[in-house]
Amino acid sequence: MATQRAKPALRPANPNFSSGPCAKRPGWSVDVLRPALLGRSHRSPEGKARLNEVIERTRAILGIPQDYRIGIVPASDTGAVEMAMWSMLGARPVDMLAWESFGKGWVTDAAKYLKLDDMRLIEAPYGELPDLALADPAHDIVFTWNGTTSGVRVPGGDWIDSRRGGLTLCDATSAVFAMDLPWDRLDVTTWSWQKALGGEAQHGMLVLSPRAVERLESYQPPWPLPKLFRLTKNGALLEGVFEGETINTPSMLCVEDALDALRWAEGIGGLPAMIARSEANLAAMAGWVEDSAEFRFLAEDPAIRSCTSICLVFADPEVAGLPEAVQRDFAKSIAGLLAAEGVAFDIAAYRDTPPGLRVWGGSTVETADISALLPWLDWAYGEAAGRLKAAA
Repeated sequence: MATQRAKPALRPANPNFSSGPCAKRPGWSVDVLRPALLGRSHRSPEGKARLNEVIERTRAILGIPQDYRIGIVPASDTGAVEMAMWSMLGARPVDMLAWESFGKGWVTDAAKYLKLDDMRLIEAPYGELPDLALADPAHDIVFTWNGTTSGVRVPGGDWIDSRRGGLTLCDATSAVFAMDLPWDRLDVTTWSWQKALGGEAQHGMLVLSPRAVERLESYQPPWPLPKLFRLTKNGALLEGVFEGETINTPSMLCVEDALDALRWAEGIGGLPAMIARSEANLAAMAGWVEDSAEFRFLAEDPAIRSCTSICLVFADPEVAGLPEAVQRDFAKSIAGLLAAEGVAFDIAAYRDTPPGLRVWGGSTVETADISALLPWLDWAYGEAAGRLKAAA
């Protein structure tokens, strides 16, 4: 177990490493919200124009095809995923791929609430991927691109059959704007602004391929759909949802914040620059982990290691061999020490995962701040280890 170390002198300029809501873009201030359309209806021509601007700037940055629909929907990424599942599943057998908390949550919904009879679970433990080749192209496939709670991402889209009969439903909330998504392999894609854009909560994004639209217009699920989930009327797509006419009332402050983040992304060079920034954050962390005796990546295979949700577990056998509850308290002690110093906030691992730490490395995080954080992780580990020994 590590000995105590001297407290580092250099601190991260921005200590926000939460995995959602994530750090605001560099240089952000509340002044960017001053142009927000407040006290006006979001259904006014001006309100609709702001919402549609979010859609079209998103399309341009991410390279989403023109024949794909992009909508702003209620209840963050969760709402977007649920909307897609409740509206489209049941027409074909479904393969549910799960290797982390949120993917497992979609499995629960499909099995317990939608009660899909022809559902197959393909899963793997935290830190690993299931055998993607098992996914049947004749089935609908539901999966996360990047495991926010496991630090594991799929290594591209070649495993998805371009001639598939079923639809692919992809929860991409901690991948989009930091990883290159193959739109021709994705039929339904969801995310929220609060991840890689550093935006605020409650608003989800829903992207539909022409194949997904065809499913919506030709298939009537056997269960009743709440109003918030309805994307069709009399068998036709509600096109207005994909032109800025939201189903519920959005926050125009959050819309203005999203527009600011999108303009920032454009200004730094678009998606390639955002991917490069995030990969640089992972590289800085990887160089430190390589020399660390105390920490290792939860995702041991570099080919599937996330550059956004960077998940660490304990490598020191003295700590890794302790009961899980003790390890979890140890991780909370490290996170608490860092928060008390104002060095890093909200970096304890997600509650359902193996005990450890989780550091957000999306593109709104500066690599200099990641680098400044690393000696503090060593310091906090030593302090927490000292307390653990004293309590033994």
